[in-house]
Amino acid sequence: MSLFPAIKAYLPYQGTKYIAPEKAKDLREVMLDLKSKGQVARKEFMDLAKDFQMLYPNLSLERASQWMNQAQILRPHFWNYVKGYGEITEPMFALRLYGTAEDFGVSLEVSFMERKKDEYSLSKQNRILQVPIKEPVYYFAQEKGVSQRFDGTEDNRQLLIKKVQEGQIRKVLAKYDINLSRANSKEEVLSDLQEAMSALIPFYEATRPL
Repeated sequence: MSLFPAIKAYLPYQGTKYIAPEKAKDLREVMLDLKSKGQVARKEFMDLAKDFQMLYPNLSLERASQWMNQAQILRPHFWNYVKGYGEITEPMFALRLYGTAEDFGVSLEVSFMERKKDEYSLSKQNRILQVPIKEPVYYFAQEKGVSQRFDGTEDNRQLLIKKVQEGQIRKVLAKYDINLSRANSKEEVLSDLQEAMSALIPFYEATRPL
């Protein structure tokens, strides 16, 4: 049995168009069910984010993403930024769901809110490439519109430094994945998230003002 049954149940609906029940006609009951699934799954994710934040009382949780976007398309891959010191335009930590109902998890990453960025956010974010890296930390970056994972190796660190300098890649994230679908207990998940935090702190510190 999954530790996160609501998330598992909701993940297959990614990309589904939501229609307000009062406008859905014959699909009213379907939409009410989707709404309920979305709300329960989001709460399950938010509860995990709150439990994580309680381990780090100096950090504060921003608001979690909604279960659908502005176009009313369902997005089960919720996220929640966790702010440390500094302005909201600074890079911070973020928890982000990934995967499918059969194999899903949460990643902890160092990133910034795109809608809150300022002219310095990108340059601060990409300072993570100054820090030596080793697995299970990895990089995540978008090149020519395609988001892809880069293993946490020195060769990839040098490659990404070059691609950022040449303008081929705009922003590089440092990430650490925790599998939720195979976890045995919430305590195990939180322990793994603490390991992720310890591994990512050097990357976060590198983004701080010089």
